[in-house]
Amino acid sequence: MNARLEQLSDAWRDQVGEAAAWLRVRGFAGRVGLVLGSGLGDFVDALEDVHAVDYADIPGFRTPSVAEHRGRLVCARAAGVPVIVMQGRLHPYEGLPSTLLLLPAAVMACLGVEVAVVTNAAGGLNRHYVPGDLMAIRDQVDLHFHDALRGLFRSPLGGGAVAADVGRVGGVPHLYDPDLARCLVEAAADCGVPMHAGTYASMYGPAYETKAEIGMLRRLGCDAVGMSTAPEAVLLRRLDVAPVGLSCITNPARETGQPELSHQDVVEVGNQVRDRLARLLLAFLPRVGGAQRQ
Repeated sequence: MNARLEQLSDAWRDQVGEAAAWLRVRGFAGRVGLVLGSGLGDFVDALEDVHAVDYADIPGFRTPSVAEHRGRLVCARAAGVPVIVMQGRLHPYEGLPSTLLLLPAAVMACLGVEVAVVTNAAGGLNRHYVPGDLMAIRDQVDLHFHDALRGLFRSPLGGGAVAADVGRVGGVPHLYDPDLARCLVEAAADCGVPMHAGTYASMYGPAYETKAEIGMLRRLGCDAVGMSTAPEAVLLRRLDVAPVGLSCITNPARETGQPELSHQDVVEVGNQVRDRLARLLLAFLPRVGGAQRQ
């Protein structure tokens, strides 16, 4: 049995295992995983040898209810690197239990990925950020106030790289691999893509943050805020997959006078940066696609 699959609780192991087996016989495997956030799904157009299936066709999967989240799992090659791509994700505010919310990421891990690039659209809390900027995630503040992994693992501490760590519930030191984050920043510099590095805050949504919440997040030291990513990153790290976080800044956030914002505004900024994002990822993936984990 897949070693990652063995770490899961009995009921969820069967659910994840069924979906992974269904995909494996259809040729799904990859070295690197990609999770594409709001407005960023068009990166699939830059891939080669694309084979895609709708979430609706995969046993146990749910189709995202959010506009611009295509809801497909893609097996392809990116600059020669075998990748598995979540073209669209589920969000905590969609009201799904963790067993469904995190199923695609768990299945991706059980298909063999060792590194996962988790992208999102985010509001810029740092006053130096402007719409269209990209930010490598160094760390996160999870404000869902809920352990998304509760009941999903055979052991409360999970397994793999985190089995011996009891420092904090739901997290481990260096949740986002610092070496891979540096590699992402270096790839951005080499291909001429401006890049920040900062802390990402994850909140439930779907409403955008109030002015008071924006002030709170800034005082906590957060540079960007969104409605996803944190549960996926913790799950992947528990399964010994190294997460690399990447935020696309879609709007500035101000404590006073914040402009009205719609999901379509977020999507439009994502569309504007898609060429820059593709250039960055195609430069970054070969650097990690053949690397051996320590």
